[in-house]
Amino acid sequence: MPEDISATERMVRDWQERATEKAEKFGRMQAQIEQISVTEGSRDGAVQVTVGSSGMIENLVLAENAGNRPMAKLSAEIMRVVQLAQSKLPERMRQAAADTVGEDDEAVRHVLGQATRFFPEAPEEPDEPAKRPGVQEMRIGTDEEDRPQRPARRPSRPAPDDFDDDDFSRGSFLR
Repeated sequence: MPEDISATERMVRDWQERATEKAEKFGRMQAQIEQISVTEGSRDGAVQVTVGSSGMIENLVLAENAGNRPMAKLSAEIMRVVQLAQSKLPERMRQAAADTVGEDDEAVRHVLGQATRFFPEAPEEPDEPAKRPGVQEMRIGTDEEDRPQRPARRPSRPAPDDFDDDDFSRGSFLR
């Protein structure tokens, strides 16, 4: 029976060591995830956003030229850049987990699954018209539909009436 007790004690001690080691790894993973931040910017550099591991905006920088665009377009660009930064968080979290605990743990898979679920995928780049440098050419069409339509002729005024309210003679006053 003493052998059974020592084997059980050894098994409990091994389990405690593995649990302590796993807790330390999860602590390191948590610390690494908390340090994650992603900074992204617009193509023209007018908007720069930094988000933390929670997805919250930590910093927003607008260049002077950002004010040259309509507010609706500026706010849409800010949101697009925020979503772009947030879309990078699941991969950064996956890397932190792989470096510490490993990706095979059920708790890690749950955390990564939640991150993928809550953070958006990268937004599509907005379609911008192609800008050509230099002088732009203007072409005047020769097709009938390209020609400007003439406005319809205004109706002509009726001839002035010679009728005068005070003179019933119908004759001219210049006699």
